[in-house]
Amino acid sequence: MFSTKPNVWRKYDWTKVTTIAVFRPWDDELMCEAHKRGVRVVLSADFPTEKLSSKEIRTKWIKNLTQEALAHHADGVNIDIESPIAKGSIEVALLSELVNDTATAFHSAINNSQVSFDVTWSPDCIAGRCYDFEALSKSVDFLVVMAYDEQIQIPGECIAKANSPLKQTKAGIGEYLALGIRPEKLVLGLPWYGYDYPCLKLNGNICSCSVKCVQRVLFRGVNCNDAADRQIAYADIQDLVVSRETKPQWDDDSVSYFFNYEDSVGGKHQVWFDDVDSLKQKYEFASNLNGVAIWNSDLLDYSDIDRAKAERPKQCGMLATLACTGTPSSKFFLIH
Repeated sequence: MFSTKPNVWRKYDWTKVTTIAVFRPWDDELMCEAHKRGVRVVLSADFPTEKLSSKEIRTKWIKNLTQEALAHHADGVNIDIESPIAKGSIEVALLSELVNDTATAFHSAINNSQVSFDVTWSPDCIAGRCYDFEALSKSVDFLVVMAYDEQIQIPGECIAKANSPLKQTKAGIGEYLALGIRPEKLVLGLPWYGYDYPCLKLNGNICSCSVKCVQRVLFRGVNCNDAADRQIAYADIQDLVVSRETKPQWDDDSVSYFFNYEDSVGGKHQVWFDDVDSLKQKYEFASNLNGVAIWNSDLLDYSDIDRAKAERPKQCGMLATLACTGTPSSKFFLIH
Protein backbone atom coordinates (compact mmCIF):
# COMPACT_ATOMS: atom_id res chain seq x y z
CA MET A 1 0.00 0.00 0.00
CA PHE A 2 1.04 3.60 -0.55
CA SER A 3 1.36 5.81 2.53
CA THR A 4 1.52 9.62 2.54
CA LYS A 5 0.80 10.80 6.11
CA PRO A 6 2.64 10.27 9.42
CA ASN A 7 1.17 8.21 12.27
CA VAL A 8 -1.86 6.87 10.35
CA TRP A 9 0.03 3.58 9.94
CA ARG A 10 -0.51 2.92 13.65
CA LYS A 11 -4.11 1.97 12.81
CA TYR A 12 -3.37 -0.26 9.81
CA ASP A 13 -4.71 -3.79 9.76
CA TRP A 14 -1.27 -5.37 9.35
CA THR A 15 -2.72 -8.79 8.54
CA LYS A 16 -3.75 -7.46 5.09
CA VAL A 17 -0.45 -5.85 4.04
CA THR A 18 2.73 -7.20 2.44
CA THR A 19 4.46 -4.00 1.25
CA ILE A 20 4.31 -0.32 2.17
CA ALA A 21 5.71 2.28 -0.24
CA VAL A 22 6.61 5.52 1.54
CA PHE A 23 5.69 8.70 -0.35
CA ARG A 24 6.82 11.11 2.38
CA PRO A 25 9.90 11.58 4.60
CA TRP A 26 11.25 8.25 5.80
CA ASP A 27 9.92 6.97 9.12
CA ASP A 28 12.20 4.61 11.06
CA GLU A 29 9.44 3.77 13.53
CA LEU A 30 7.14 2.69 10.70
CA MET A 31 9.95 0.64 9.18
CA CYS A 32 10.67 -1.16 12.45
CA GLU A 33 7.00 -1.90 13.11
CA ALA A 34 6.52 -3.20 9.57
CA HIS A 35 9.59 -5.44 9.72
CA LYS A 36 8.45 -6.79 13.07
CA ARG A 37 5.22 -7.85 11.35
CA GLY A 38 6.94 -9.30 8.28
CA VAL A 39 5.92 -6.41 5.99
CA ARG A 40 8.30 -4.83 3.49
CA VAL A 41 8.85 -1.07 3.41
CA VAL A 42 10.17 0.45 0.18
CA LEU A 43 11.29 3.89 -0.94
CA SER A 44 9.50 5.84 -3.65
CA ALA A 45 11.52 7.52 -6.38
CA ASP A 46 11.11 9.75 -9.42
CA PHE A 47 13.64 10.67 -12.09
CA PRO A 48 13.65 13.79 -14.33
CA THR A 49 13.13 12.34 -17.79
CA GLU A 50 14.79 15.36 -19.40
CA LYS A 51 18.04 14.06 -17.82
CA LEU A 52 17.78 10.55 -19.25
CA SER A 53 20.37 11.28 -21.92
CA SER A 54 23.07 11.75 -19.27
CA LYS A 55 24.60 8.42 -18.27
CA GLU A 56 26.50 10.21 -15.51
CA ILE A 57 23.29 11.53 -13.93
CA ARG A 58 21.56 8.16 -14.28
CA THR A 59 24.47 6.33 -12.64
CA LYS A 60 24.67 8.83 -9.78
CA TRP A 61 20.90 8.62 -9.21
CA ILE A 62 21.00 4.83 -8.97
CA LYS A 63 24.00 4.91 -6.62
CA ASN A 64 22.41 7.50 -4.32
CA LEU A 65 19.06 5.68 -4.29
CA THR A 66 20.68 2.35 -3.44
CA GLN A 67 22.74 3.94 -0.66
CA GLU A 68 19.61 5.62 0.73
CA ALA A 69 17.81 2.28 0.82
CA LEU A 70 20.71 0.63 2.62
CA ALA A 71 20.96 3.48 5.14
CA HIS A 72 17.24 3.25 5.97
CA HIS A 73 17.07 -0.58 5.90
CA ALA A 74 14.49 -0.29 3.12
CA ASP A 75 13.41 -3.40 1.25
CA GLY A 76 13.42 -1.90 -2.23
CA VAL A 77 11.94 0.93 -4.25
CA ASN A 78 8.75 1.85 -6.06
CA ILE A 79 9.71 3.89 -9.14
CA ASP A 80 7.03 6.46 -9.92
CA ILE A 81 7.97 8.26 -13.13
CA GLU A 82 4.93 9.89 -14.76
CA SER A 83 6.44 12.32 -17.27
CA PRO A 84 5.58 12.08 -20.98
CA ILE A 85 8.03 10.44 -23.35
CA ALA A 86 7.42 10.55 -27.09
CA LYS A 87 6.80 7.28 -28.88
CA GLY A 88 9.88 6.05 -30.71
CA SER A 89 12.21 8.56 -29.06
CA ILE A 90 15.63 7.62 -27.67
CA GLU A 91 14.27 8.38 -24.19
CA VAL A 92 12.05 5.29 -24.39
CA ALA A 93 15.09 3.00 -24.48
CA LEU A 94 16.97 5.15 -21.95
CA LEU A 95 14.10 4.87 -19.46
CA SER A 96 14.11 1.09 -19.85
CA GLU A 97 17.87 1.09 -19.30
CA LEU A 98 17.54 3.24 -16.18
CA VAL A 99 14.93 0.96 -14.66
CA ASN A 100 16.86 -2.19 -15.54
CA ASP A 101 20.07 -0.81 -14.02
CA THR A 102 18.18 0.28 -10.89
CA ALA A 103 16.66 -3.16 -10.43
CA THR A 104 20.04 -4.82 -10.96
CA ALA A 105 21.67 -2.53 -8.39
CA PHE A 106 18.98 -3.11 -5.77
CA HIS A 107 18.83 -6.87 -6.24
CA SER A 108 22.61 -7.01 -5.93
CA ALA A 109 22.88 -4.75 -2.86
CA ILE A 110 19.80 -5.83 -0.88
CA ASN A 111 18.90 -9.48 -0.45
CA ASN A 112 15.32 -10.30 -1.48
CA SER A 113 14.68 -6.67 -2.41
CA GLN A 114 11.62 -5.56 -4.35
CA VAL A 115 11.63 -3.14 -7.29
CA SER A 116 8.36 -2.02 -8.87
CA PHE A 117 7.35 0.56 -11.48
CA ASP A 118 4.07 2.49 -11.70
CA VAL A 119 2.28 2.55 -15.07
CA THR A 120 -0.90 4.08 -16.45
CA TRP A 121 -4.18 2.14 -16.58
CA SER A 122 -3.49 1.33 -20.26
CA PRO A 123 -0.22 1.01 -22.22
CA ASP A 124 -1.71 3.12 -25.04
CA CYS A 125 0.47 6.25 -24.54
CA ILE A 126 -1.84 7.63 -21.84
CA ALA A 127 -0.90 11.25 -20.99
CA GLY A 128 2.00 10.96 -23.41
CA ARG A 129 3.71 8.16 -21.49
CA CYS A 130 4.78 6.03 -24.44
CA TYR A 131 7.08 3.74 -22.48
CA ASP A 132 8.32 0.28 -23.47
CA PHE A 133 6.12 -1.50 -20.95
CA GLU A 134 7.18 -4.99 -21.96
CA ALA A 135 10.85 -4.14 -21.39
CA LEU A 136 10.05 -2.52 -18.06
CA SER A 137 8.13 -5.58 -16.91
CA LYS A 138 11.15 -7.79 -17.57
CA SER A 139 13.38 -5.64 -15.36
CA VAL A 140 11.22 -5.14 -12.27
CA ASP A 141 9.51 -7.54 -9.92
CA PHE A 142 6.13 -6.19 -10.99
CA LEU A 143 4.35 -3.24 -12.57
CA VAL A 144 1.74 -1.36 -10.54
CA VAL A 145 -1.06 -0.59 -13.00
CA MET A 146 -2.65 2.63 -11.75
CA ALA A 147 -6.28 1.86 -12.52
CA TYR A 148 -7.51 5.28 -11.46
CA ASP A 149 -7.57 8.81 -12.90
CA GLU A 150 -8.90 7.03 -15.99
CA GLN A 151 -10.65 10.13 -17.35
CA ILE A 152 -7.31 11.81 -17.98
CA GLN A 153 -6.64 13.15 -21.49
CA ILE A 154 -10.18 12.78 -22.86
CA PRO A 155 -10.76 14.94 -25.99
CA GLY A 156 -13.81 17.15 -26.38
CA GLU A 157 -16.29 18.25 -23.73
CA CYS A 158 -15.76 16.78 -20.28
CA ILE A 159 -18.39 14.59 -18.72
CA ALA A 160 -18.11 13.67 -15.06
CA LYS A 161 -17.38 9.97 -14.95
CA ALA A 162 -16.05 7.23 -12.72
CA ASN A 163 -12.47 7.36 -11.47
CA SER A 164 -11.88 3.65 -12.04
CA PRO A 165 -14.61 2.16 -14.28
CA LEU A 166 -14.50 -1.62 -14.24
CA LYS A 167 -14.82 -2.22 -18.01
CA GLN A 168 -12.07 0.28 -18.79
CA THR A 169 -9.86 -1.17 -16.07
CA LYS A 170 -10.28 -4.69 -17.44
CA ALA A 171 -9.60 -3.45 -20.97
CA GLY A 172 -6.37 -1.79 -19.85
CA ILE A 173 -5.13 -4.94 -18.15
CA GLY A 174 -6.03 -6.89 -21.27
CA GLU A 175 -3.82 -4.58 -23.32
CA TYR A 176 -0.87 -5.22 -21.00
CA LEU A 177 -1.41 -8.96 -21.26
CA ALA A 178 -1.59 -8.65 -25.06
CA LEU A 179 1.95 -7.23 -24.98
CA GLY A 180 3.11 -10.55 -23.60
CA ILE A 181 3.40 -9.36 -20.00
CA ARG A 182 2.60 -12.21 -17.63
CA PRO A 183 -0.25 -11.79 -15.08
CA GLU A 184 2.14 -12.34 -12.18
CA LYS A 185 4.03 -9.24 -13.31
CA LEU A 186 0.95 -7.02 -12.80
CA VAL A 187 -0.40 -5.57 -9.56
CA LEU A 188 -3.71 -3.72 -9.86
CA GLY A 189 -3.61 -0.22 -8.36
CA LEU A 190 -7.00 0.91 -7.03
CA PRO A 191 -8.27 4.15 -5.42
CA TRP A 192 -9.46 4.91 -1.93
CA TYR A 193 -10.55 8.33 -3.21
CA GLY A 194 -12.92 9.84 -5.75
CA TYR A 195 -13.44 12.98 -7.83
CA ASP A 196 -15.55 16.05 -7.13
CA TYR A 197 -16.63 17.69 -10.41
CA PRO A 198 -17.92 21.29 -10.41
CA CYS A 199 -20.78 21.29 -12.91
CA LEU A 200 -21.49 23.97 -15.45
CA LYS A 201 -24.59 22.02 -16.46
CA LEU A 202 -26.38 19.29 -14.55
CA ASN A 203 -28.95 17.15 -16.39
CA GLY A 204 -31.06 15.50 -13.74
CA ASN A 205 -30.11 13.25 -10.89
CA ILE A 206 -29.65 10.00 -12.78
CA CYS A 207 -27.33 11.08 -15.59
CA SER A 208 -23.82 12.33 -15.12
CA CYS A 209 -23.19 16.05 -15.11
CA SER A 210 -21.72 17.89 -18.06
CA VAL A 211 -18.48 19.70 -17.33
CA LYS A 212 -16.56 21.95 -19.71
CA CYS A 213 -13.40 21.47 -17.74
CA VAL A 214 -13.80 24.61 -15.62
CA GLN A 215 -12.64 27.44 -17.85
CA ARG A 216 -11.10 24.90 -20.22
CA VAL A 217 -8.22 23.72 -18.07
CA LEU A 218 -5.54 22.49 -20.48
CA PHE A 219 -3.12 19.70 -19.67
CA ARG A 220 -0.73 18.41 -22.32
CA GLY A 221 -2.95 19.86 -25.04
CA VAL A 222 -6.26 18.28 -24.02
CA ASN A 223 -9.29 20.05 -22.52
CA CYS A 224 -10.65 17.21 -20.44
CA ASN A 225 -8.31 15.92 -17.80
CA ASP A 226 -8.09 15.36 -14.07
CA ALA A 227 -7.04 19.00 -13.57
CA ALA A 228 -10.69 19.92 -14.19
CA ASP A 229 -11.86 18.48 -10.88
CA ARG A 230 -10.46 17.72 -7.46
CA GLN A 231 -9.56 14.49 -5.80
CA ILE A 232 -11.51 13.82 -2.63
CA ALA A 233 -10.56 11.27 0.03
CA TYR A 234 -12.96 8.45 0.83
CA ALA A 235 -13.17 9.79 4.40
CA ASP A 236 -14.23 13.23 3.12
CA ILE A 237 -16.74 11.67 0.74
CA GLN A 238 -18.44 9.95 3.67
CA ASP A 239 -18.55 13.26 5.56
CA LEU A 240 -20.05 14.96 2.50
CA VAL A 241 -22.76 12.32 2.13
CA VAL A 242 -23.77 12.86 5.76
CA SER A 243 -23.55 16.67 5.78
CA ARG A 244 -25.50 17.06 2.51
CA GLU A 245 -28.00 14.36 3.47
CA THR A 246 -27.65 12.78 0.05
CA LYS A 247 -27.88 9.16 -1.07
CA PRO A 248 -25.22 7.87 -3.51
CA GLN A 249 -26.56 6.30 -6.69
CA TRP A 250 -25.16 3.21 -8.39
CA ASP A 251 -23.99 3.34 -12.01
CA ASP A 252 -24.20 -0.11 -13.61
CA ASP A 253 -22.01 0.77 -16.58
CA SER A 254 -18.94 1.83 -14.60
CA VAL A 255 -19.73 -0.22 -11.47
CA SER A 256 -19.24 2.92 -9.35
CA TYR A 257 -21.20 5.30 -7.13
CA PHE A 258 -22.00 8.98 -7.69
CA PHE A 259 -24.07 11.72 -6.06
CA ASN A 260 -24.94 15.37 -6.66
CA TYR A 261 -24.78 18.25 -4.18
CA GLU A 262 -24.80 22.04 -3.94
CA ASP A 263 -21.95 23.97 -2.37
CA SER A 264 -22.33 26.98 -0.05
CA VAL A 265 -22.76 29.42 -2.95
CA GLY A 266 -25.22 27.29 -4.90
CA GLY A 267 -22.73 25.67 -7.26
CA LYS A 268 -23.65 22.24 -8.59
CA HIS A 269 -21.26 19.34 -8.06
CA GLN A 270 -21.14 15.66 -8.87
CA VAL A 271 -18.92 13.25 -6.97
CA TRP A 272 -17.81 9.87 -8.32
CA PHE A 273 -16.17 7.34 -6.05
CA ASP A 274 -15.52 3.70 -5.23
CA ASP A 275 -16.57 1.97 -2.04
CA VAL A 276 -16.70 -1.59 -0.75
CA ASP A 277 -19.27 -2.69 -3.34
CA SER A 278 -17.41 -1.41 -6.40
CA LEU A 279 -13.93 -2.28 -5.16
CA LYS A 280 -14.96 -5.84 -4.34
CA GLN A 281 -15.44 -6.63 -8.04
CA LYS A 282 -12.02 -5.19 -8.86
CA TYR A 283 -10.36 -7.09 -6.02
CA GLU A 284 -11.89 -10.27 -7.41
CA PHE A 285 -10.61 -9.41 -10.90
CA ALA A 286 -7.14 -8.85 -9.41
CA SER A 287 -7.11 -12.39 -8.02
CA ASN A 288 -5.91 -13.43 -11.50
CA LEU A 289 -2.98 -11.01 -11.20
CA ASN A 290 -0.27 -10.59 -8.56
CA GLY A 291 -2.30 -8.59 -6.08
CA VAL A 292 -3.63 -5.13 -5.32
CA ALA A 293 -2.04 -1.75 -4.61
CA ILE A 294 -4.00 1.02 -2.90
CA TRP A 295 -3.60 4.74 -3.54
CA ASN A 296 -3.48 5.56 -0.85
CA SER A 297 -3.75 3.93 2.52
CA ASP A 298 -4.27 7.18 4.42
CA LEU A 299 -7.52 8.23 2.74
CA LEU A 300 -9.82 6.25 5.02
CA ASP A 301 -11.24 7.77 8.21
CA TYR A 302 -8.97 6.55 11.01
CA SER A 303 -10.78 8.51 13.72
CA ASP A 304 -12.66 6.88 16.57
CA ILE A 305 -16.15 7.97 15.56
CA ASP A 306 -18.59 5.09 15.20
CA ARG A 307 -19.03 5.47 11.44
CA ALA A 308 -15.28 5.31 10.84
CA LYS A 309 -14.77 2.30 13.09
CA ALA A 310 -17.56 0.49 11.25
CA GLU A 311 -16.33 1.44 7.76
CA ARG A 312 -12.60 0.60 8.04
CA PRO A 313 -13.05 -3.16 8.56
CA LYS A 314 -15.31 -3.28 5.50
CA GLN A 315 -12.70 -1.68 3.24
CA CYS A 316 -9.76 -3.63 4.61
CA GLY A 317 -11.78 -6.82 4.90
CA MET A 318 -12.18 -6.93 1.13
CA LEU A 319 -8.43 -7.46 0.91
CA ALA A 320 -8.86 -10.60 2.96
CA THR A 321 -11.18 -11.90 0.23
CA LEU A 322 -8.36 -11.47 -2.26
CA ALA A 323 -6.01 -13.30 0.09
CA CYS A 324 -8.30 -16.30 -0.03
CA THR A 325 -8.80 -16.28 -3.80
CA GLY A 326 -5.51 -14.94 -5.10
CA THR A 327 -2.22 -16.57 -5.96
CA PRO A 328 0.18 -17.43 -3.12
CA SER A 329 2.32 -14.44 -4.05
CA SER A 330 -0.52 -11.92 -3.97
CA LYS A 331 0.63 -8.55 -2.67
CA PHE A 332 -1.31 -5.91 -0.80
CA PHE A 333 0.80 -2.93 -1.68
CA LEU A 334 0.08 0.09 0.54
CA ILE A 335 1.19 3.49 -0.72
CA HIS A 336 1.98 5.54 2.39
